[in-house]
Amino acid sequence: MKLNVRRSFTTVNPPGVVFAYLADFRNAETWDPGTVSCALLSGDVGVGATYRNTSEFLGREAVLTYTTLTHEPSQRLHFQGVNDSFVGDDRLTFAPEGPGTRVGYHATFELKGASALAVPVVAAYLPFLASKTIKQLQATLDRLTV
Repeated sequence: MKLNVRRSFTTVNPPGVVFAYLADFRNAETWDPGTVSCALLSGDVGVGATYRNTSEFLGREAVLTYTTLTHEPSQRLHFQGVNDSFVGDDRLTFAPEGPGTRVGYHATFELKGASALAVPVVAAYLPFLASKTIKQLQATLDRLTV
């Protein structure tokens, strides 16, 4: 069973600045409250780049390998994170809005194996986590200097 979260918000910075920052998934350390650490494993920022992401979720740490699947400058990003018990997709879209950017965020979570038993708990926690993530993401993007 896949769980989905969709949110959108506006940031004061233009699409090119926002996209460039978010395209480097290592920056998840600053905008994602669940990310403990994130390192580039292979490739350059762009399609095919892989990252080692250590995240904390509901009191437990998990290590995931994230891959950039879509990298369309100032338009779309898609990252997929996987490990033995989880597949997660983070999709971001960007559109000019006044002098800033309208950011769309769509996250999909799929728990596998024994972890699938936690779906009801994760589903209940997801709205809180999504709100916290978007609040931190927007604040981080607003603080970027052009």
